[in-house]
Amino acid sequence: MTAIFVSAVGVLGTVMGAALTAFIAARTERRRERSQDRVQLNDLRVEHQRWRRERRQAAYLSFLEGLGNADRDNQAFFRELRAGHAPVPLDETRIAAIRLKFKDAESAGLVVVLEGPEAVAEAAHNLVDQLSSLVQDVREYAEAIAADSHPNGGDNVHEAGMRFVAERKAFLGLARDALDEVTKHILILPETQLRDWAS
Repeated sequence: MTAIFVSAVGVLGTVMGAALTAFIAARTERRRERSQDRVQLNDLRVEHQRWRRERRQAAYLSFLEGLGNADRDNQAFFRELRAGHAPVPLDETRIAAIRLKFKDAESAGLVVVLEGPEAVAEAAHNLVDQLSSLVQDVREYAEAIAADSHPNGGDNVHEAGMRFVAERKAFLGLARDALDEVTKHILILPETQLRDWAS
């Protein structure tokens, strides 16, 4: 009878040991899977943030290039108008080319609005408004010269140009902050923190 009891206790101990081992192994496996899931989720988040930053940066650069092209042509036209002393006919072709470049910049600005964030979108909108005003002021100056109505020397064009420069500076600051903010969200977790999460 004692032998049977000892055998039963031995078998029971073996079964309990196997069950405890299986329980510990299953728990360890769940921790490992959760840890892997967290690492994969973090990797996806980091990749998304990188993608977001690259898209924003490309949109901002395209917008600034478009603005720069339109502004340079507009400035060159204004300087030529100021340098002339006699009435000259209105150069509709030149004005149309500047307007086309402005429209390209405006379209690039819509991409900036889509990419955001809100502060950068608003600054892009303000910058497009300022450039539109500047282009219109140069056109009006050219029309006044063509009509020989003695324009004011382009003072309003200069003021509009200074407002445009101020808006561009504000946009650049906000865009840089937005790109830096995306970079701050890219967080690669240290292995010790991942182990803490897994437990």
